[in-house]
Amino acid sequence: MMKPIIFALPGNEDLAEKLVVRLDAELGQVIIRRFPDGESYVRVDSEVRARSVLVVSTMHRPDDKILPLYFLSRTIRSLGAEKIVLIAPYLAYMRQDTRFRPGEGITSKHFGALISQIADGLVTVDPHLHRHSSLSEIYHIPTRVVHAAGHISEWIRKNVEDPVLIGPDSESEQWVSEVADDVGAPYFVLKKIRRGDREVEITLPPVEAFKGQTPVLVDDIISTGRTFIETVEQLRKADFKPPVCVGVHAVFSGSAYEDLKKSGVRDIVTCNTIMHETNKIDVSDLLVAGWTKLT
Repeated sequence: MMKPIIFALPGNEDLAEKLVVRLDAELGQVIIRRFPDGESYVRVDSEVRARSVLVVSTMHRPDDKILPLYFLSRTIRSLGAEKIVLIAPYLAYMRQDTRFRPGEGITSKHFGALISQIADGLVTVDPHLHRHSSLSEIYHIPTRVVHAAGHISEWIRKNVEDPVLIGPDSESEQWVSEVADDVGAPYFVLKKIRRGDREVEITLPPVEAFKGQTPVLVDDIISTGRTFIETVEQLRKADFKPPVCVGVHAVFSGSAYEDLKKSGVRDIVTCNTIMHETNKIDVSDLLVAGWTKLT
């Protein structure tokens, strides 16, 4: 049986190399660049005929990636690949999952339909599901979702003494409670009112009993960082220790990372689903497990 072959879109090389080692796979050779007029150029320099192919591309800033990904997939398929699986540690276009105002596009479904044409299967980490119970409601190909909670728990146990975990809102409670239970630590959940894309109002519940502990803020996505920054300010006013901020996906829109660093945090930690200097938790083994379940 031939080894699987793994191709990386630009910026995903480090994760692809980790998967190559874990799967004893071959690293595919590909050239992806842009012509002077901005159009994409793709050339596959590895033999893919009758082989299982993994394409690694986190979908952060998806509009920049979708055409190169489409062209690469179509090229691989035209060269005779048996099966193409997209390894997308971060999955974009999960926010607009209903029509909030008349005339809006439900882009989660449109993006899901597009990816379902590009690949025969999809593996991702903790997608931001709200009004859908599973990816099968959006995607028309086999999907596997893997969860970073266990790896986050392990990092907290090893690196934070006497933690108290904090969830950003009621939607996070089930997830944060799982991590807290695994760590063996207490937790509480914030009351959050979102006033806009970059404005949130945070209220702490009664927290006097936790003041001597190290607060660990846990969320799936750190995007604008406003929830964390506002929480850090509330914790400072309540005389807590500087908190540790942990996120699965390091989106960090605009100046979010610099703003969060300046807010008075002890540390910022993310998983390597989006390449960033805060990546301290490796989830490549989870992606391998997800791919294995698809085969």
